[in-house]
Amino acid sequence: MIYTVTLNPSIDYIIGVDNLSMGTLNRFESSEMLPGGKGINVSRILKRLNHETIALGFLGGFTGAFIEDSLARESVATKFIKISEPTRINVKIKSNVETELNGNGPHITTQASDQLIDTLRTAHQEDIVILSGSKAANLPENYYQEIIENLTSEFIIDTTGKELRQALAYKPLLVKPNHHELADLFEVTISSEAELMTYGKKLLTKGAQYAIISMAEKGALLFTQDGVYQGSAPKGQVQNSVGAGDSMIAGFAGTYAETADAIAAFRMGLACGSATAFEKDLATAEQIKKLLPEITITKVIRSEEK
Repeated sequence: MIYTVTLNPSIDYIIGVDNLSMGTLNRFESSEMLPGGKGINVSRILKRLNHETIALGFLGGFTGAFIEDSLARESVATKFIKISEPTRINVKIKSNVETELNGNGPHITTQASDQLIDTLRTAHQEDIVILSGSKAANLPENYYQEIIENLTSEFIIDTTGKELRQALAYKPLLVKPNHHELADLFEVTISSEAELMTYGKKLLTKGAQYAIISMAEKGALLFTQDGVYQGSAPKGQVQNSVGAGDSMIAGFAGTYAETADAIAAFRMGLACGSATAFEKDLATAEQIKKLLPEITITKVIRSEEK
């Protein structure tokens, strides 16, 4: 089983407006509401690829009910902790320029935060728990660390900064910063491929079992104890960069859970990420499978060269 945790989910309300004009009346050309949140995205892709998954986190109010109903329609199993305040709405306005208005999120009580940790304690050693995205503002600063300390299963963490730094000591199965987040993590400037390699390898020496560094149109690098692999991605018009990263996590986790083969998992992750990048919402299984043969993996550094 693969569990995903979204600590601050949202409804993503996507509005299309021709030539948005501030201070005047504007009318929608299109609108769409989608369940939002990085872990939720991961579960949606996992389900489309027929992997067993359960989405967890905190949901409340009519907005929380909308998310739960939307996931039920996709047959995504959920065990969200119910809270009294409504789940946030993030508004994304697509016009001549793109504008985002993100809510802060609801207050999470100590009882609710403890209940989520108790739920995750039931994950078995052979399961994978995926921790993704930002926290609700009032959760303890070290809440991710509290979750990790109570896990008996493998875990993947997709976050940044201090929370990622703290997680490395607990030997996550996978971390996935992009090259900018990698530089911020080690408080350096990365201006060459050699420096990228150096700091990518440091993720392993700090504790990660595998690390993927995403490089947008240049594909991604997979760092393993056996060496470093570069994956190329097909070219196309990017429409969904955030969902692409979540899809990459889903592809890796689902394939690794079945095969324990990091290279095969990396290939599927790249296919999932690329397929979603070219779509307004998340990619379908058919779109992912169509791209899979186009993914190339090359070993760029052998273990003896590290």
